[in-house]
Amino acid sequence: MVNHQHTLAKPVSSTGIGVHSGNIVNLTLLPAPANHGIRFVRTDLPGRPGVTAHFNNVVDTSLATVIGAEGCIVSTVEHLMAGFSGMSIDNAIVEVDAYELPIMDGSAGPFTELIQSAGILRQEEGSKCYFKVNTPITLAENGKSVTVYPADQFRITCTIVYNHPLIGTQTCDFVVTPEIFRKEICTARTFGFLHEVEMMKRYGLGRGGSLENALVIDTDRVLNEGGLRFADEFVRHKALDLIGDFSLIGMPIMGHVVTHCSGHAFNHAFLEKFFSQKESWETCTLVSDALQAGGKK
Repeated sequence: MVNHQHTLAKPVSSTGIGVHSGNIVNLTLLPAPANHGIRFVRTDLPGRPGVTAHFNNVVDTSLATVIGAEGCIVSTVEHLMAGFSGMSIDNAIVEVDAYELPIMDGSAGPFTELIQSAGILRQEEGSKCYFKVNTPITLAENGKSVTVYPADQFRITCTIVYNHPLIGTQTCDFVVTPEIFRKEICTARTFGFLHEVEMMKRYGLGRGGSLENALVIDTDRVLNEGGLRFADEFVRHKALDLIGDFSLIGMPIMGHVVTHCSGHAFNHAFLEKFFSQKESWETCTLVSDALQAGGKK
């Protein structure tokens, strides 16, 4: 846990393909002042409208996490947001010239490398605030669940269950630090089943999808050359998605998040439950490694 906010040391750009549109997307990450947060700006629209990365601005979670406000829509933000959160970036401006972010290789690895290439700047004027969980908060429904327990760090335990011989039941457990995020989480790729990919393409979706930006699974094998990056890459990617989705709460959580069969929609529903249960948490900063309680929001 750190006591100061961070931003990028300099602007940095990249180009990739939109997984659903199939169009080329240009992306630029820029520094932002303390207490700014993460804000997306659509450079392809008149007036360059923007939207702040916050769960109140989530407008769709069916295929990816989509945020929108005042005529500005940005889709598939979860992998970049996971990169910002995992690398402890609090403030940045994201310029993009399309409605969806580039999918890159299907993980947060390229975004993490982009952040590292920009450099990370400590902002002495900005104290970092946390949501400190004091009593458990749970959302459970139809075999899915998310619970956050009190803890003195951000820890995630993620379990998935698939009726498929290559996946089955997988669980991962991480205390999320920049080092662990870089080495163990950020390169885990999104995945899909071959019959689902074929169906999506028939309906005009996933036009930019390929074996270059997703794990594709047939009945008994992974179709990607080189196979898996981790034996449990599937659940690691779900943990990556969770980090990205939970970053939309606006401040990092000091707590242990335990999930079972959750996804974008259920993660978002949990964030709404989290904010409705204000008696279970408080805001705080870290000063000389000691907790300083703040007011509830």
